Amino acid sequence: MSELHLIQTTVNGRAYERQAEARLLLSDFLRHDLGLSGLHVGCEQGACGACTILFDGQPVRACLLLAVQADGHELLTVESLGTPDKLNVLQSAFWEKHGLQCGYCTPGILMTLTAFLQDNPTPTEHAVRTALSGNLCRCTGYQNIVAAALLAAEQLLAAAPAPQA
Repeated sequence: MSELHLIQTTVNGRAYERQAEARLLLSDFLRHDLGLSGLHVGCEQGACGACTILFDGQPVRACLLLAVQADGHELLTVESLGTPDKLNVLQSAFWEKHGLQCGYCTPGILMTLTAFLQDNPTPTEHAVRTALSGNLCRCTGYQNIVAAALLAAEQLLAAAPAPQA
């Protein structure tokens, strides 16, 4: 039997304390141990981006990390963005611009774009496409995803408080 390790982490603003084997992937920990099924696992090699989460505010592939590496860190999954009844700005933009089809890659794309838009409030189309280069979508041509990201950026900028003089 494998040795268990204590993991204390904050996920979507909620503190968790769990035991996990050293070899347990973070993606499996989030999906199976914490029940956060919004995170999808595609390639299990970090190439597709479907399992992207924010790890201390930075986008990472949960399939490339071990659960024990999350000890003491703050994680955000797609469940942190909004609810079916109250979508956040980026989710609403995806809805409005038809930025998803099957939806399998969408959670990872949303998390990638969440971090990107925080750091780039006025992105260009090229910058959005570059930010998305690590997220594979087999259903769309990315055009509507990019349009949704640009719309969300406009809406976030319009809603931001005016700078104090």
